[in-house]
Amino acid sequence: MIRTGIFSGSFNPVHIGHLALANWLCEFESLDEIWFLVTPQNPLKTKTGLLDDQLRLEMLQAAIEEYPRFQVSDFEFHLPRPSYTIDTLKALQQTYPGRAFSFIMGADNWAIITRWKEYEQILHNFPVLVYPRLNYEISVPSDFPLVRIVDAPVIEISSTFIRDSFSAGKDVRFFLPEPVRKYFLSEEVRSKK
Repeated sequence: MIRTGIFSGSFNPVHIGHLALANWLCEFESLDEIWFLVTPQNPLKTKTGLLDDQLRLEMLQAAIEEYPRFQVSDFEFHLPRPSYTIDTLKALQQTYPGRAFSFIMGADNWAIITRWKEYEQILHNFPVLVYPRLNYEISVPSDFPLVRIVDAPVIEISSTFIRDSFSAGKDVRFFLPEPVRKYFLSEEVRSKK
């Protein structure tokens, strides 16, 4: 059984924080691979400032192509919208029976997990790895034995910071993988920000 971590997000854009965390999870949490699942629209966020779906996929693919344990997935693009994690996980399980999926989430999302659709089904039926975020405490009730807090490094970089910095003319080249920075410098991305 292939142990696959599902790292879901808008990746608007993907940055070194995403990649460093995923790398740590692959190397230190016994995952065989991580799928970066690009979310077309998070039901708990506004769509303002969201780059084109295909563009976010392309940037992610460019960022990870050197590391064989990372994959990019547009799986949610083919599901009804908005994208709900429980629906995605069930569909993944049905589509890929040879994989054991673990869902990866940050402490910021753990803090609002009760707002997620059928969140108890997620927590009772799928392994969940919760990574730390600055200023968020994590405690897991004992009735959710599939939820585990991981001791990953805290990396506080956000895609919003990247976009705002670029808009302000800042050079934040070391926050982005070089192939992604090249996308951001292109006219195509500038016109969509």
